[in-house]
Amino acid sequence: MAKKNKPKRFYDYSLLFCIIFLMAFGLVMIYSASSYMAQIQTGDASYYMMRQLKIAVGGLVLAIIISKMDYHWYARFALFAYVMSYVLMVAVSLFGKRVNGKRRWLGVGSLSFQPTEFVKIALIVFLAVFITYMGNKINSWRAMGVVCGLALPIAGIVAANNLSSGIIIAGIAFVMLFVACRKKWPFFLCGGLALSSIFVAGPLAIFLEKIKLLQPYQLERIHVWLDPEAYKLDGGFQVLQGLYAIGSGGLVGKGLGESIQKMGFVPEAQNDMIFSIICEELGLFGAVSVILIFLFMIYRFMLIAGNAPDLFGALIVVGVMAHVAIQVILNIAVVTNTIPNTGITLPFISYGGTSVLFLMVEMGMVLSVSNQIKLEK
Repeated sequence: MAKKNKPKRFYDYSLLFCIIFLMAFGLVMIYSASSYMAQIQTGDASYYMMRQLKIAVGGLVLAIIISKMDYHWYARFALFAYVMSYVLMVAVSLFGKRVNGKRRWLGVGSLSFQPTEFVKIALIVFLAVFITYMGNKINSWRAMGVVCGLALPIAGIVAANNLSSGIIIAGIAFVMLFVACRKKWPFFLCGGLALSSIFVAGPLAIFLEKIKLLQPYQLERIHVWLDPEAYKLDGGFQVLQGLYAIGSGGLVGKGLGESIQKMGFVPEAQNDMIFSIICEELGLFGAVSVILIFLFMIYRFMLIAGNAPDLFGALIVVGVMAHVAIQVILNIAVVTNTIPNTGITLPFISYGGTSVLFLMVEMGMVLSVSNQIKLEK
């Protein structure tokens, strides 16, 4: 009697190649954006690029290792990781390194990392476990309230020092709950209220600052966003220089490495504002191409989530998809002055070791879900 052939397992090589391409492109743009200032500051034009390269290669190896693991194994550590999120955020508030007046980094010897990146992964796994455990009960108001109660406190703690990461964490919970619930109207209502708040941002920000929900520097950022030219020598300088870079790129850009704004005009050009350098050097064509690559990545996430073996796997992918999508939207919105400056990196492309390393862990988790999809003959 012939033995049954084992079903072949799927592995999303398209997503893997997309990740590698984005990281390679990011390294090229980091070198282009930072070489001038790196040469002046350190005497090595490739300083930032080489540091990013080492972490990117290590992160890619880690992602491939994680992708070969059974993703159900993550569930064992979900509660521990969730509790550790609070511990790390309290620790960074008390003992974190102060950079630009904010405590966002925890250091161990010569190494340092941003705990907020760990919080994102921990919350994705924990909510995936909780929503899966709830099953159909997740559609009740009580269960939805519990999810909000689990996500919003940690998002609030993160937002106290890092508003953009707090928004992303809340957004991850919002998207995961939206996908899991049958009731969609409360989410559309919340989304509509959030968008409508843009039109009353000025008066609303003043009110929130008076009741101590906004810090004075956050209120100043909103004033800068509403009228950057009025603060062109202060808070609006970076925003205006970024807009000049975008506008001067035209259709096809000035050419790779030919940016003028990176020569000290756009502060820390290799970090949050790297999209403006992409626009200046590669033009509208380059900017649209980058956005299309991210859209292709989102499409692969949706494909994996739709074919995941179970709800737990699907929710992990949805959580990672929400993280990447929200972060890309926020970064481009900040650079184009569509929203106030929140200091957020462009995934895989901006300089930042912690961001890339934890993003690669998330990519490994998504690939591990894809690797459990069985192909029917």
